[in-house]
Amino acid sequence: MTDAMVRAKLLGLPGSLRSNSNSLAILRGLQDNLPAGISMDIRDLRLPLYDQDIDTPDAPAEVHTFRQAIAEADGVVIVTPEYNYGMPGVLKNALDWASRPYGKSALIGKPVLVISNSPAFTGGVRAHQQVNDTLLALPAKLLAGPQVVVGSVGEKIKDGKLADEAVLKFALSAIDRLSAAK
Repeated sequence: MTDAMVRAKLLGLPGSLRSNSNSLAILRGLQDNLPAGISMDIRDLRLPLYDQDIDTPDAPAEVHTFRQAIAEADGVVIVTPEYNYGMPGVLKNALDWASRPYGKSALIGKPVLVISNSPAFTGGVRAHQQVNDTLLALPAKLLAGPQVVVGSVGEKIKDGKLADEAVLKFALSAIDRLSAAK
């Protein structure tokens, strides 16, 4: 797909570092089913712990690359598990890095879709709310409309990808709203 054919470039961020995480599987399933004209790169969140002492122009290269990926995206899709009733530390750390420099974050006004997941039927709603609260503080442009939560997520993953047709359809409708919000 050439750049001229792409109407939205999205950045997918899995809130888990595990190589076979459900969050990554959801992003892969979405990536494989995106409508024409929408592309999505998936990025790992392996970043150093946020430390204002190293948040300088000489910050680690992976921080600059991460911030640049956000800046170049038309929208961001965050897929997070719920750990102990909240968002994973790796995701909070990434959002802390992305929130800087203060007042100049690439997430300011950036359309963001949050999808949460859990083996529980609740689908990670508590983590979802924490991510939303953090994004509102930046202030990112949270996608309006029904929240996408994936309960009993293990039953919806096959061969490392989201395979449940109903969940895919619902999540892809949110992706359509996200691409229109850019």
